Amino acid sequence: MTTHGFTLTAEGPFDFGASLRFIEDWPATSGPHSDGRALRFAYCAETDWRPIGVTVTGLPGTPGGVSVATTRAPGPGIRGEVARILSLDVDGAGFAKAGEADPVLGDLQRLRPGLRPVCFWSPWEAACWAVIVQRSSMLIAARIKQRIAERFGARVTVDGQEYAAFPPPVTLLEAGGLGLPAQKEEWVRGLARAALDGVLTTEHLRALPPEEALAELRALPGVGPFSAGLILIRGAGAPDAFPGDEPRLFAILREAYGLPEDAPPAAYRKLADMWRPYRSWASFLFRATAYRDPQPR
Repeated sequence: MTTHGFTLTAEGPFDFGASLRFIEDWPATSGPHSDGRALRFAYCAETDWRPIGVTVTGLPGTPGGVSVATTRAPGPGIRGEVARILSLDVDGAGFAKAGEADPVLGDLQRLRPGLRPVCFWSPWEAACWAVIVQRSSMLIAARIKQRIAERFGARVTVDGQEYAAFPPPVTLLEAGGLGLPAQKEEWVRGLARAALDGVLTTEHLRALPPEEALAELRALPGVGPFSAGLILIRGAGAPDAFPGDEPRLFAILREAYGLPEDAPPAAYRKLADMWRPYRSWASFLFRATAYRDPQPR
């Protein structure tokens, strides 16, 4: 099979190995994507909703660089999508300054050097995961999501291994039998309409101020405050958003900073202001470190 290649190089610290180690513990994407040396996956590219297989490996002799091979010609849109997935579309050179201003964050940066947010393959897939996982265990949700991919998604061979790409919005717009409660299936169809209308896309969400994007996401079917933050931060890869209501993150921050149990949301927002313009990155680092047990979302 013909493959197409390109390279990406980080601006600022980046450790591809740290990304691989995170993915090994992250059930949301489903399937064995990392062997400790390379990241392999298939997804439906947001640029045209057609399936594509991707292999990412470290670039020898280039710290912070990765080599990318795709199963079809990538074009600038797909290059940008792969960069977003690894948070390489953001200049991270200033992230260390946030750690200098906040010693607690600085300690985490030294503990997990070069770890940047690893995103879902698309905001659409992140939104579907957010619906599937509601009131469900992570393990069960991952199995359901994988079954949906295997039943409705295209199969792509990547380095001799077959991967099922999560289906594009047009496929699930009218699909039934997803293995979900009726209400969740209706929500998925609503999300599919939003994706096809251009609302649930990286381009649209990243063009808005974070607070507006979060508000717009909360208006979508089945999307609450936690899900909206997940879609914007880990789906669209927005680097400087802070979810307004995420109990698990708030609990982590209370423990890290010694905040009182009854601290209001405004206290967390004030704390996060020290991390601008990398509030998403800092929040991810806190969650990723704490979520070694239990699993990260």
